Amino acid sequence: MSNEPVIRVAFFLGVFIVVAAWEAMAPRRQRLLSRWTRWPANLGIVALNTALVRLLLPTTAVAFALLVEQRDWGLLNNIDLPHWLAVVLAILVLDLAIYLQHIMFHAVPVLWRLHRMHHADLDLDVTTGARFHTIEILASMVLKLAAIAALGAPAVSVLAFEILLNATSMFNHANIRLPPGFDRVLRWLLVTPDMHRVHHSIRREETDSNFGFNLPWWDRLFGTYRTQPVDGHEGITIGIPQFRDPRELRLDRMLLQPLRSGDSSL
Repeated sequence: MSNEPVIRVAFFLGVFIVVAAWEAMAPRRQRLLSRWTRWPANLGIVALNTALVRLLLPTTAVAFALLVEQRDWGLLNNIDLPHWLAVVLAILVLDLAIYLQHIMFHAVPVLWRLHRMHHADLDLDVTTGARFHTIEILASMVLKLAAIAALGAPAVSVLAFEILLNATSMFNHANIRLPPGFDRVLRWLLVTPDMHRVHHSIRREETDSNFGFNLPWWDRLFGTYRTQPVDGHEGITIGIPQFRDPRELRLDRMLLQPLRSGDSSL
């Protein structure tokens, strides 16, 4: 676990390069704006968030999971299960926790004001998968640590979950084309780009659907699954009504969005 930062950065860069190249070779939709317009701020917020999380929080999720194991905190540390089963259950429960957190950030007005920065991107691609407001990232990390402590998640499961979450978020926000038949099969196992694109529609009823980042089962189980956008994937409008000026894609304006005027709902 001492190599955790190196492992995570290596997976992040590897997935980012592969998906970005895939987008260039087989895009699903025509871009409204160039990468040079959007990427500096989207990647800038990633760098800022990474630095501030390290600075402001005393531990990483994996390091905290090691402490939880040492102290025998949480459910899984106090029931007799094979280690492999505890790892699998922890990954599933953590994914469910992220799904429920995502719904909460849509349903609670003050949290939506933070989360809407993610939805204010005017195009959807690999960088959108890591474009989140700094305060949302910090709040999400605190909630994740609480879930790890309550669950007693093994450290290896937390590392695997963190890698999976980052990789699948970049994948399902990607502007890539999958064969329709393959997409129909894959979305039973994994949230696909076509499935998640519906969630970034300007239409409220579509924004409040397909909340999953990694596993697609929670949306189907809890009735938040929507198969396709009303306007189709070529006609769908990405973003939210309040922030459609391309100037809103600047890093300073992105960071100030929660404080700016506009209804706290869509």
